[in-house]
Amino acid sequence: MRLTYTAAVGAWLVGAAYGSSNAKGPDSNGKYWIYGEGIKAAFIPYGASISDLVVNDKNGVPRDIVMGFDKASSYETDESHPHLGSVPGRYANRIKNSTFEIDGEVFHVSPNENPTPEHPKGLNTLHGGADGWDWRNFTVVSHTDSSITFSIVDPDGKEGFPGEVVSFITYTLGNLTWDAKIIAVATTKKTPIMLTSHTYWNLDGFANDETDLALNHTFYMPYSGQRVDVDNILIPTGDILPNKKGSVNDFWSAPKQIGKSFSDPEIHGNCGYNCTGYDNCWIVNRPSTHNWLAEDNIVASIWSDWSGIKLDIYSDQDAFQMYSCNFQDGTFPLKSTQGRPDGPRTVPKYGCVVLEVQDWIDGINHPEWGRLHKQVFGPGDDPFSDGSC
Repeated sequence: MRLTYTAAVGAWLVGAAYGSSNAKGPDSNGKYWIYGEGIKAAFIPYGASISDLVVNDKNGVPRDIVMGFDKASSYETDESHPHLGSVPGRYANRIKNSTFEIDGEVFHVSPNENPTPEHPKGLNTLHGGADGWDWRNFTVVSHTDSSITFSIVDPDGKEGFPGEVVSFITYTLGNLTWDAKIIAVATTKKTPIMLTSHTYWNLDGFANDETDLALNHTFYMPYSGQRVDVDNILIPTGDILPNKKGSVNDFWSAPKQIGKSFSDPEIHGNCGYNCTGYDNCWIVNRPSTHNWLAEDNIVASIWSDWSGIKLDIYSDQDAFQMYSCNFQDGTFPLKSTQGRPDGPRTVPKYGCVVLEVQDWIDGINHPEWGRLHKQVFGPGDDPFSDGSC
């Protein structure tokens, strides 16, 4: 079974057959369902988040392959807040020292990660700050059998970011596809914008009777021979590193299971201080992005031999973050649609994987990379657009 996700922002291609039903607003759990051929999915206004994605495995068994809660109301009360299936914004990933400069003016935004006694709120900003987009409820502006569109108006000065931003997020299901398109417009001032989908995946639906982990998933990024170098709190240093053939971060020379390199000493500290696993940003060096939906322009593929479910990802973005759920601790509950009767009812460490299409992380603080035209937008500019499928 093949599932395709397209990022401009995206579409996922999945296999299975489900009938459609008339879209009548949220169900009793507060979720908005849409349907395609072989796929169905549910979304919630909180963070414009995906909460369920159901496809059949190779044996025809329906599998819900994304993390979430059974009830939409649980997202707002969950204290761990792992940016679950959401659209983080207005600037995804990390901002060094919670500062950046535009046209000579320095801006200070809300810090919310890596607190210290001297900086109790944090040393840096993650995913837009303490009240970023995925802490807020979006407006549902359209809902049909196969598509849903959310919108948000982010006011000038929110979390310290300059200018108002208006954004629309549209999710559409097709023939085994999930397409996500994210558009954002800076209406009043120049401001940084970088958006993505922060979905947690387990292609076995947490039902694998051989392993509870996602380390069995095979991962492949054919155009990602380089990655962004980071320090021990995952802030980019400015250097771009080669992923040498056969190294821990080599997923370009051939497909390999995510857990294959866990016996390599290089994996320790690969995702920051005292961290074993992945939370890295790979550069996507395709021959051309003019036709990013072309078959040979695939950004990444991931699959599980156990379930037979494969996800192919296409995107117009030039970087890709993969996080191997290194900090899941066995407390996050599975949904009622997931797991197996004799298995655990929580997500273990390494039990999932997050896949994020985006631009070069913290590019607003590294003008030498030449990414500002992809990350800073002002009135009259073309809108930010992230497409994936």
